[in-house]
Amino acid sequence: MIGWIVTDLDGTLVGRDLLMVDRSRQALLRFAASGGRVVIATGRSERSARRYYDELGLSGAAILYNGARTVDLRADTVLDARCLPSAAWPAVVSGLPEGVFPVAFCNGEALVVDEVPELREYARRDGITLHAVSGWDVVPAAHVTKVMLIGAVEGWAPPAPEGTTLVRSEATYLEVLPEGATKGAALRALTEACGVPLNQVAAIGDNPNDLDMLAAAGLGVAVGDGHADVRAAADLIVGPCATGAVADLVDHLLGR
Repeated sequence: MIGWIVTDLDGTLVGRDLLMVDRSRQALLRFAASGGRVVIATGRSERSARRYYDELGLSGAAILYNGARTVDLRADTVLDARCLPSAAWPAVVSGLPEGVFPVAFCNGEALVVDEVPELREYARRDGITLHAVSGWDVVPAAHVTKVMLIGAVEGWAPPAPEGTTLVRSEATYLEVLPEGATKGAALRALTEACGVPLNQVAAIGDNPNDLDMLAAAGLGVAVGDGHADVRAAADLIVGPCATGAVADLVDHLLGR
């Protein structure tokens, strides 16, 4: 019996227009009304994820920053958090190829050195404000939750600095996370804290950053137009995001 649905946002529940797919939204409300629990799991930050959390009328934990932070957005309480090791910080932001621009998330703020169109588009898409700093040396390295490397990252496979993990969440996004921080690890910790067996959890996603979460859940579900690796790893493949991938999952669970 599946009691939880854990859903990715972009490309899964949220379409290219940055709006929640209405059919999927209505289905999640129906699932919650039947006694189920809905949890969002996203690479987005608190500020960026809140609009969708509020639209669904959620309470309790949200898995953010691809698993580096779990936050009760209703109570504004951090439940679990990891940061990049300070020693790795210089390697993360130095020696980057031309056309790759970092955004460092530190204490809930998005910090940048470069003010370029690629970063302005990222901020528009995520609904966040970028804060310019004079240089990376002024950032408190011990408090960096994650770094987004944005731009010409497709096909670039740098080694992960010690104590970090690299995750591809979009073709133009390479994320630097604390080692061991994944959506799957955050989901395992959250369900353990809540006393919920993982076999009672369904997780749905579309990109490689969702793979560990799908593997952790009792039912791992891939969006039909998602990444080939995700579809290959899934227990169940549903329709495309735009036509209501999450609604397909809810219908499957509720027997419609």
